[in-house]
Amino acid sequence: MTLKKTSRKVMRSLCGEVRPDDGIDPRALAKAKENSRGKPDRKTRQLCSQVADTLGDVLAGSSGDDVLRSLYVVSVVPAPDVSRLLVTVAALPGEELDPVRVIEHLESASARLRYEVAAAITRKRAPTLVYRFAMTASTPIQQES
Repeated sequence: MTLKKTSRKVMRSLCGEVRPDDGIDPRALAKAKENSRGKPDRKTRQLCSQVADTLGDVLAGSSGDDVLRSLYVVSVVPAPDVSRLLVTVAALPGEELDPVRVIEHLESASARLRYEVAAAITRKRAPTLVYRFAMTASTPIQQES
């Protein structure tokens, strides 16, 4: 089945003025606008939320590492897409931690953290995790029971 392209003459007879977006599906326009604003789509936000919840649970339960136990997840965002996620962590209130030491501990536990994320999400490939330590952050994300 071939699609017929509407001629300019017919389009002009149907409307007062012809624009570049005439003849394009409005749903496609809305999706393009959403992606052009830099706002991630629903599935990307859902993945980031799942990863944040999983990492929060794993960090809280890190039995052998006191540094990781004293961290919480501030945010998880795509960097630049969902194949690589930027995880921002901060120290729990009252904890004083060296940022270099925190990143070293996160890097050494990266394989285990990525394994836990892969087990929690349904994806063909687990995303690569990149870490950032926030010196000052808002209150921890409340975990729902």
